[in-house]
Amino acid sequence: MNIVKTFIKDLIIIRPQEFCDNRGSFFEAYNEAEFYNAGINCHFVQDNQSRSIKNVLRGMHIQKNYPQAKLIRVVKGTIWDVSVDMRRNSSTFGRWFGIELSAKNKKQILIPENFAHGFYTLSDNVEVLFKVTTSYHPGDEIGFIWNDKDIGIKWPIPQGISPILAEKDTQWKEFKETFLKK
Repeated sequence: MNIVKTFIKDLIIIRPQEFCDNRGSFFEAYNEAEFYNAGINCHFVQDNQSRSIKNVLRGMHIQKNYPQAKLIRVVKGTIWDVSVDMRRNSSTFGRWFGIELSAKNKKQILIPENFAHGFYTLSDNVEVLFKVTTSYHPGDEIGFIWNDKDIGIKWPIPQGISPILAEKDTQWKEFKETFLKK
């Protein structure tokens, strides 16, 4: 596996090695020993899979009391995946990182605990697989509005298109109001 560090500490891009022949292809999407040898010590307890149509924006979400590290990969289609560092003691607190993940490029992103996460679908039909380190706890999710001016995420949304949002994602407040109020 090719493991690439980003400018945000502990946020890692993973590109599995693919083997192709006349039958098709094969790759290891996850190998605990290789992760461990690369200094990645996550114990995943649950796999989640979402299906979305084009122009869906999911996010920006974070778990409050039960933080999750996530390993994100796309098994069908293409997304613009975004992580925001929410670790108050981090030099990159409030900074975002975006990457195109697709079934074709096979890139994955390992998102540490205490990061907000979201994605925007770029293709007609998308399926995203999330490996997570803690089980889902209803009512523990918080977030901020996807187009928060202070965070300034550059979403690749075409001019004149409004993203399709879940009701909860239309209700989030601004980053400052949610995470910086005293």
